[in-house]
Amino acid sequence: MQYITLNDGVRIPQLGYGVWQVPDAQAHESVAAALEIGYRHIDTAAAYENEAGVGRAVAESGLVREEVFLTTKLWNANQGYDATLRAFDRSLELLGTEYVDLYLIHWPVPEQDLYIESWRALEKIASDGRARAVGVSNFTAETLDRLLKEGTRTPAINQIELHPYFPQAAMREYNRKHGIATEAWSPLGQGGDLLKEPLLTTLGDRYGKSPAQVVLRWHLQLGNVVIPKSVTPSRIRENFEVFDFELTPEEVDQITALGSDGGRIGPDPATFNYTG
Repeated sequence: MQYITLNDGVRIPQLGYGVWQVPDAQAHESVAAALEIGYRHIDTAAAYENEAGVGRAVAESGLVREEVFLTTKLWNANQGYDATLRAFDRSLELLGTEYVDLYLIHWPVPEQDLYIESWRALEKIASDGRARAVGVSNFTAETLDRLLKEGTRTPAINQIELHPYFPQAAMREYNRKHGIATEAWSPLGQGGDLLKEPLLTTLGDRYGKSPAQVVLRWHLQLGNVVIPKSVTPSRIRENFEVFDFELTPEEVDQITALGSDGGRIGPDPATFNYTG
């Protein structure tokens, strides 16, 4: 495993396991499998409605709590200072833990305009030691500019959509300049056409790896924290086996060149204001 040290000194495993859109019972099974394979970084969220299953898997793994880096996120409908503190308490209850390693604001929801209040609550949670690190997800340069100006703590991470079709060079550079780690969600572009790219197939053949493994290696070499998701044990294992080869700088650049500004798959955080 490779680690990244965040701006607050907390070390995060660079490769993690995500459980977006995984039902609670299946999340329990999949996280158990991931931990057995060797993953030590699990990423969930209140909105995924599987925190209880994730927490059970961690508790039943036989690992001491300190060995597992656990992330969850504040949902949009629960933003605001007091509401954030209540939502965090509920997440801890569902996860069955006294603290999380990383707590994130899931989306800025600019029309709601509560993310500064929410961030102040995260600052308190961190100062109380109930989250070892705090950060944001899907924040833009504009929303981060305001947060950095009005907050007292720099986010440790900005988790954003990032894959070879949408490499987010400008946002990665913004994060780097401000000492914020970049974490990639949908790191494989949700599969589909990306994993059929001839370049990725060629590189996979060259290294004896799958196109997905090539993409995950690309993320690691860019310095991203990356959280692929699968519920298939063989794929969960395959996604973990990316530390025994290395792409050349030219190959990394070739993969990055697959991208475009129009490659976004998920919502645009500048206009995503859903609070349901």
